[in-house]
Amino acid sequence: MAQQPEPVLWRAIVQMVIVVFIAPFIPLIISGQWDWWQAWAYATASILAFVISRLIVARKHPDLLKERARFMQAKDTKPWDKVLAPLLGVGSILTTVAAGLDRYYHPMPASTLTLNLLALGVLVLGYGFSSWALIENRFFSGTVRIQTERGQHVISSGPYQIVRHPGYAGGLLGYLFIPLLLNSSWAWIPTILLVVVMVTRTALEDKTLQAELPGYREFAQKTRYRLLPGIW
Repeated sequence: MAQQPEPVLWRAIVQMVIVVFIAPFIPLIISGQWDWWQAWAYATASILAFVISRLIVARKHPDLLKERARFMQAKDTKPWDKVLAPLLGVGSILTTVAAGLDRYYHPMPASTLTLNLLALGVLVLGYGFSSWALIENRFFSGTVRIQTERGQHVISSGPYQIVRHPGYAGGLLGYLFIPLLLNSSWAWIPTILLVVVMVTRTALEDKTLQAELPGYREFAQKTRYRLLPGIW
């Protein structure tokens, strides 16, 4: 008899389907405007960034995909991250919902092609930077915890030579330019909340790593900034 996939695998599959094949199309689904090229560009960039990065990680760090699939079951996740991690996921969806509703009620917003293309370029850059961090760091878990069973150690190569939390830095860059790409003033409300949550999570994670991960304090002295080079 063929072995049935364990429940956690099914949950991971469902989450992947939602993230890859549903969430990116929320603005289009809600607005009903299927000729909205900016929303198609957003969906395409989101899907390609997810699929390409995971395919590379599957070859380079297959154990990382298993870790990320099980992240909600990790018992040693920091208590504060059990709140902040889901908030990031919900907040990113609310941003697209707000953009879709904005477009539905204001079907012909002012649009500047140059600004849209600039926003799309920065969005892709942000996705690329976050994906680089994911590919470089085999301990890039979905929640904040010290992965002792996986032999976690400091990763200081690649984007980690630029900032200490490149995954968040790239995500922050992407979030800030989604409202500009989608011409949505409503989307700024969840986006601002997302930025607050992300900065808070970065600060708490950095504090945790400095206190509990051997060698991280020394790494922090070499890579001085958490998110924004020259600022913080």
